[in-house]
Amino acid sequence: MNIAISMAGRKRVAVIGGGAVGVSTALWLQRDGCEVTIIDPNEGLGEGASFGNAGCLNPSSIIPMSMPGNLSKVPGWLLDPLGPLTIRWQYLPKIAPWLMRFVAAGTEPRVRKQASALKGLLHDTVGLYQELAEPDASQKFIKRNGHLIVYRTQAEYKNDRLGWQLRREHGISFDVLDSHELHQLEPALSRDVNVGIFFPHNGYTTNPNALVRALGENFLHNGGVIKQGTAKDFIFQDDKLQGVMVNDTIMQTDAAVVCAGARSLPFVRTCGDNVMLDTERGYHIMIKNPEAVLNRSIMDATGKFVATPMEFGLRLAGTVEFAGLDAAPDWRRARILTKLGRALFPSLLADYPEERLSLWMGFRPSMPDSLPVIGTSRRSQDVVYAFGHGHVGLAAGARTGLLAADLVMQRTAHIDISAFSPRRF
Repeated sequence: MNIAISMAGRKRVAVIGGGAVGVSTALWLQRDGCEVTIIDPNEGLGEGASFGNAGCLNPSSIIPMSMPGNLSKVPGWLLDPLGPLTIRWQYLPKIAPWLMRFVAAGTEPRVRKQASALKGLLHDTVGLYQELAEPDASQKFIKRNGHLIVYRTQAEYKNDRLGWQLRREHGISFDVLDSHELHQLEPALSRDVNVGIFFPHNGYTTNPNALVRALGENFLHNGGVIKQGTAKDFIFQDDKLQGVMVNDTIMQTDAAVVCAGARSLPFVRTCGDNVMLDTERGYHIMIKNPEAVLNRSIMDATGKFVATPMEFGLRLAGTVEFAGLDAAPDWRRARILTKLGRALFPSLLADYPEERLSLWMGFRPSMPDSLPVIGTSRRSQDVVYAFGHGHVGLAAGARTGLLAADLVMQRTAHIDISAFSPRRF
């Protein structure tokens, strides 16, 4: 994709949020000739959800989180305080409306529409990141050697038949591997894993944070500005955006893109919109110098976690916890991942010294229908929303940025974005 840089009529754009979506948006806008400033409260870019995710760049991740039949599994998950899903009971009254929408989104007709929308958003995610990154960063941080989803039994695999049917219908290629083929591909896997699904066109990053920072360096090299600060409010004159309040000063701008992830709601409410954004708290644990050697990212369909070989060790990432933005982390949810990891890779140790482990907790900005919010605000077309990607924020970041640039430049989006409308609620 070749986008010519136009220097005529330079539009000033503030991008609020320096994660994968924000930096991608900034880079595409630069190619449109805009004068772009990224506003982020952290010292470095990619310090939020972009820091600790599983690193997957999977066009195959079109299956929504709410699926037919999932509701029957929820009570068992909730009864296990360290299971794949937990809700802190004091947070239940606040999350209840979101959960009701989540359940309602899990009918087959709605799931089919959601999968179709995600297919357009996730298409060629690896290629788009390679286009945005400098060649050295692309080669160092992006691997395109496929992705595995593994099952213990044929019955578990067949229980997910709707997901596999939807992938086939949308032209996502994959191979079903038997036990012998699977262990030839990934010898470190446990022998009780008997079915594997291999996606040859998927990829992953060996360091999500470093990838986002490399994109940020590219942005700075091309004349972009990164402003450390907290964006607080918008300044309007009638329906035209005049500026963004950053800390206690007004930064003049012609347009703004809200890419603040789980902290996007205040900006949405300022603009008169109402979206059902909440946060899934996700955890990871990193094992330095792991005994198990992986050749690609692997999802355990039973344990609901992903194992990814990364620059500084093996990352085990997953679990969903609803507890809001302010509650303290429950580090047991990170440490249980080592037990799950050892069940999948028996060569891992039962206990690790603390110096070989690092733990993280972050906030996935999640919508009940598994679709992000991408569109213009009710208050002004000068304010664009690009947040709420849940489990596919990194994978969808590059294309979301391109869609946000389409909206800022007031041109027709290159794919249908009606399913992502902020007015769908």
